[in-house]
Amino acid sequence: MRFLGWILAACLGLAPIARAETVRPLPVKVVVLTTFEIGADTGDQPGEFQLWVEGLPLTETLDVTGLRHPARWSAKDGVLGVVTDMRARPRESLAALIQSGRFDFSKTYWIVAGIAGVDPKAASIGSAAWARYVVDADPIYEVDDREIPSDWPYGLYALETDRPNVKGSAAGSSGMVWKLNPEIVDWAYGLTAGTALPDTARLGALRAPYAADTAAVKPPFVLKGDVVGTTRFWHGEKRTRWAEDWVKLWTDGAGTFAMTDCEDQGVLDVLDLYAKAGKIDFSRVLVLRTASNYSRPPTGQPAFPRAFHGEGAMAAFDSAYRVGSVVVRELSEHWDRYGARTPKAKTSGN
Repeated sequence: MRFLGWILAACLGLAPIARAETVRPLPVKVVVLTTFEIGADTGDQPGEFQLWVEGLPLTETLDVTGLRHPARWSAKDGVLGVVTDMRARPRESLAALIQSGRFDFSKTYWIVAGIAGVDPKAASIGSAAWARYVVDADPIYEVDDREIPSDWPYGLYALETDRPNVKGSAAGSSGMVWKLNPEIVDWAYGLTAGTALPDTARLGALRAPYAADTAAVKPPFVLKGDVVGTTRFWHGEKRTRWAEDWVKLWTDGAGTFAMTDCEDQGVLDVLDLYAKAGKIDFSRVLVLRTASNYSRPPTGQPAFPRAFHGEGAMAAFDSAYRVGSVVVRELSEHWDRYGARTPKAKTSGN
């Protein structure tokens, strides 16, 4: 009967229906998330992505619907590199990546690796911070600084409140604060704390005016420090004070502001939502931010033109790869150890 059916189909000019082959998703050990690249992925001036592509290396190019920038892949190591784009766009990019169906993220470690502004109280340009907390500062009320009440320290305050430094609610807008798995954060810090980060005379010159801040004048180093995420770029003494207070407020005093960037709040919010849907494992998420500039001017000096420095950005690109790649290689090369269970630090550090 089956043979006769094929004969009949051929006579009628009907093509037989082919069975669709199921494409097995690629099992991913580690995803490295960066936010931008300056030019090409290789061979020119690097941005956040290029050192990862060249250094790991990530030799294969993958087009993923919903990502503007092609992903890079190492089949040998099971490592995927992604440019999410900046500010608000990472939400769309991450959702597209997870929903693409091309990858198995069930056991994946996620490492956000990008540059940031650093609080001079916490660290110096070129330093690298593993975050314990990421705090969203986008859902916020803002009063023009020229019109704030005289007894307010600044004109920024939480939704559902009527003054600064009161914890409000952002239901329907954001998770607001995400605590990363402290065991894996401590492990990553312990693994990389001794990483040598290059120093230069030009970096030293950028540090020198911050003599009043002990951490700000140190050569670049690795630390644990927490993140404020806003889609807007901000800078200044009062804004830095606000960021310090904001982290304390939303972490109930447990966090300490170190780095400010434009993407981590979106990245963590999306990863958290998909973790709750069973698509990823949130206990395997790490955030590494490296300092390209200070979040405020030196004490007593004007805010500009000190907001951003090309030398600082290059140092931060380098630090992100030097520190982050230690963790990526450890995870991918010892998957028999880390695939089934997340690592723990032998001893707790600061």
